[in-house]
Amino acid sequence: MERPNPTSVGTIVWLASELMFFAGLFAMYFTHRSVNAAQWPEGAAHLNLPFSLTNTTILVLSSITCQMGVWKAERGQVGRTGSLLQVGQWGLREWYILTFVMGAVFIGGQAVEYATLFSEGFTLSTNAYSSAFFLATGFHGLHVTGGLIAFLFMLGRTYVSRTFT
Repeated sequence: MERPNPTSVGTIVWLASELMFFAGLFAMYFTHRSVNAAQWPEGAAHLNLPFSLTNTTILVLSSITCQMGVWKAERGQVGRTGSLLQVGQWGLREWYILTFVMGAVFIGGQAVEYATLFSEGFTLSTNAYSSAFFLATGFHGLHVTGGLIAFLFMLGRTYVSRTFT
């Protein structure tokens, strides 16, 4: 019997742990919301929903650019085959650089959002709503930052490796 690929097993275990961790954060949010319902309208009033929606949309769209890079990697196209303006000729690098930039814009937007909330006196210790908000969004920001670091390593490998498969 053939042993499973250790990288595949590691990836599955890591994804499962991420799923459980974020499920715990959602459970915290829903529990606090059911117990401290009066804090939610007051806490939500501090949020700039159009800004947050725009920032979240940028992050969600980065999933599309990432997948475009994956498809180029599967075809063995690391770099672009035309000019930078010919998006259809982009390779893995260009798509991943765009994905990295979009993720960095998201993190920058989250930092602006946090600075605004802190200046209004809305902090981690304000109430249960703010605790749930900052814990969930903070850990998500750390998760995205980890992904950005992984993208830098991945992009670096494409420049160092003679062949890329």
